[in-house]
Amino acid sequence: SVLSRYENQITILSDYLEEFPETDEPVWILGRQHHLNTDKSKLLLDVSARLWFTYRRKFSPIGGTGPSSDAGWGCMLRCGQMMLAQALICRHLGRDWQWEKHKKQPEEYHRILRCFLDRKDCCYSIHQMAQMGVGEGKSIGEWFGPNTVAQVLKKLALFDEWNSLAVYVSMDNTVVIEDIKKMCWSPPQSSSAAHSSAHVHRSALGWNKNTSGFCTGWKPLLLIIPLRLGINHINPVYIDAFKECFKMPQSLGALGGKPNNAYYFIGFLGNELIYLDPHTTQSFVDWEENGTVDDESFHCQQAPHRMKIMNLDPSVALGFFCKEECDFDNWCSLVQKEILKQQSLRMFELVQKHPPHWPPFIPPTKPEVTTTGA
Repeated sequence: SVLSRYENQITILSDYLEEFPETDEPVWILGRQHHLNTDKSKLLLDVSARLWFTYRRKFSPIGGTGPSSDAGWGCMLRCGQMMLAQALICRHLGRDWQWEKHKKQPEEYHRILRCFLDRKDCCYSIHQMAQMGVGEGKSIGEWFGPNTVAQVLKKLALFDEWNSLAVYVSMDNTVVIEDIKKMCWSPPQSSSAAHSSAHVHRSALGWNKNTSGFCTGWKPLLLIIPLRLGINHINPVYIDAFKECFKMPQSLGALGGKPNNAYYFIGFLGNELIYLDPHTTQSFVDWEENGTVDDESFHCQQAPHRMKIMNLDPSVALGFFCKEECDFDNWCSLVQKEILKQQSLRMFELVQKHPPHWPPFIPPTKPEVTTTGA
């Protein structure tokens, strides 16, 4: 059985390599460049290290009486999970962390996986996402768009004290630097007066304690930018800027796909996007008694799919992760240089100050929850 497993791995590897054309063009995967003619195996490892969330069946019914499978409706929720999981991997393990089958992984890795298991008590489970979506006007079992998933992740992150993420979802194709810095430097559960002075005193105060007890000022940022890149089809004027986003070291890829078919885009080769596909139904997996998770079904070990950029639905959401303030400052510089250099149609705007005609920006805080037995 060991030999047959080994032969299967070799078959998967060779299938994977044949999937890509012979080309000198670089492949970009979440801010890393690979060359097919020299390091195909590194490309394979990089793709298989991403957490891959798919449809599942036989989990406990959502809400007690709802569906026990998300097949047919949960694909965008799974893509949102994949983008968030990538942010958590960058936060705890680093972008260059690699996964290998049957290799012992650090405790943080299993803790990240447990956040996404299909149980009502896991903070980013399909149960939590579907039920939080009700507040966004989506009934359980209804298909989500990229913006709805972004709003759901933003709300769920408020209850996640371990990862302590600041989730910023841009409005009206505009990213406001002032608001992001205010949110990432804000102390949790502070008054509005404290919010206004938080940025001023940020060098003297450390608001958040990480797992080692060390105080840090900047709350790691998950930045999601929902966009509409055309009316019925993607406008070709946006293609270069869209591809440029996958080259940024802060890249978490993009949520999107085709109508009612969501994919998690992680990179590109030429004018083809590379994506992980959630449309495979697997059985529910729970954690073991020792807290570890049988993780083989959470990593895609075959060739990632590709599709022509022009076939992309124009409704997408870009994701970026900035662990430190310097990462965000670097991202702003890259956007100014690579995205906003387009004098014609810009994919999105990056502004320093909060627009005066917008409602005031108040960093979100965890709502007080009162349980009524529901």
